[in-house]
Amino acid sequence: MVYSLAAASKAAILCTFLAMPNIVLSQGVERPIQFVNESGKRIEIHWIHPDTGQMVLQSSPFVFNGATFNLNSYVGHTFQLRELPGKKSGVCGDAGEEMTCRTDMVSVSENDEQVVLIKKGVVAIHQDDKTRARDTAGELMTYCRESAKTNLQGSNLTGEATTKVLDEMAECIEESVAKKLAEANEEVVFQAKIRKEIAEKWENYTCADLEVESSKPKEKSVWVNRNEYRRYNVGKFLDRDEAKIHVIENFITAEECEAMESAAEPRLHRASVADESGGSKFSEARKAMQAGIKVRWELEHKGDPIAVLSRRVYDYTNYATGYGLEEFGQEDLMSIQYFGKNYESGEEPDRYTPHCDGDCNGLKHKDGGRVATMVMYCKIPDEGGATQFRNSGIHIKPNFGMATFFSYMGSDGMMDTGFTEHSGCPVTKGDKKIVTQWMRYGVDKDNHWTSWNTMGVKHSEAYND
Repeated sequence: MVYSLAAASKAAILCTFLAMPNIVLSQGVERPIQFVNESGKRIEIHWIHPDTGQMVLQSSPFVFNGATFNLNSYVGHTFQLRELPGKKSGVCGDAGEEMTCRTDMVSVSENDEQVVLIKKGVVAIHQDDKTRARDTAGELMTYCRESAKTNLQGSNLTGEATTKVLDEMAECIEESVAKKLAEANEEVVFQAKIRKEIAEKWENYTCADLEVESSKPKEKSVWVNRNEYRRYNVGKFLDRDEAKIHVIENFITAEECEAMESAAEPRLHRASVADESGGSKFSEARKAMQAGIKVRWELEHKGDPIAVLSRRVYDYTNYATGYGLEEFGQEDLMSIQYFGKNYESGEEPDRYTPHCDGDCNGLKHKDGGRVATMVMYCKIPDEGGATQFRNSGIHIKPNFGMATFFSYMGSDGMMDTGFTEHSGCPVTKGDKKIVTQWMRYGVDKDNHWTSWNTMGVKHSEAYND
């Protein structure tokens, strides 16, 4: 079945759009909006022209099931979410239902933190800071109402009178609580915007100033690695439930660095970044060479330096987070190298601009997605190459052998909101060589990390009907 939009359908959409209440068109009030496809179908996202009803495709070309799609839009703009026929079946709808390509519409509101969850049946659930506040208030009031009923048992009030009093009380308090929560969340959003605006300026200043000192840890501790009977000094720069940034001294040895560099040398290739289609591409945002090294776990008992190093990475990660990660199905250890000679010869310097290793949108973790990173420093450049977390105001100048660890999933399964966004400052003289391990939650022997594309969508589900 090929989906086509007839003129009558266009007219119907325009009429529906014009009839929607409380829509204020604006070309000046920008609002980012995120679409999360949980429908089990491929979805197209179209902007509806407010005057003509013309549909303008925004997704490129569609949003996979399980993927997210971000747009910078304006208050009052309306979008149609349109189901595409199944790639295998060639038809729309679910088994046993009418084979019609379903649609829904959503308009951008004035509120902040807007997320549209596209559920089964192509039903759009539009959330923002105020709806979340009201939902939270509703949950609180349900608890309070039930508690109050229990406490009133045995009083002289009739059941009907008691219920009426409680309902009136709940309605009053619910509105008050929702208002207060919304006000508090508005302040949080406002402060976050200021923090990120300052962070953008701070990023350039700190990378350019080679005299800037490393940030100081908020807390110092000692990690005892019982597998090796060794103690490691740890500096904790950030230790939130969903966002941790630690530095571990003398984490990687010279022997382990040499083993990684030797294994990587014949495999080095230009580093890439994720693209919008689930693959990868080259980008000036990431200028470096890299090589993935498989860990030979069967040699761990013989003291293989790469296997011993990798075990230490998982031991610390589980100690710091409680994730309970295992080595099965995980990504390879990655040797990444930045060369100052490129800048000295007149090229753009090797660097990695600000990015998140996993999702940093504050949403629920996607099964199989990254949750933690360990960066280990084997060669320190003469100039540049610091690691910084601009949204947290943390600037780390590396020393040989140290490691920077950061995690970005909370104990409730919710992802960081950008505190672990980080960058590698330009390397302007000398070489920087690091070993990086990206760690995932939800992988195992049967679900290898390559089962997911770079958008976090499992290959077997990307084209599901």
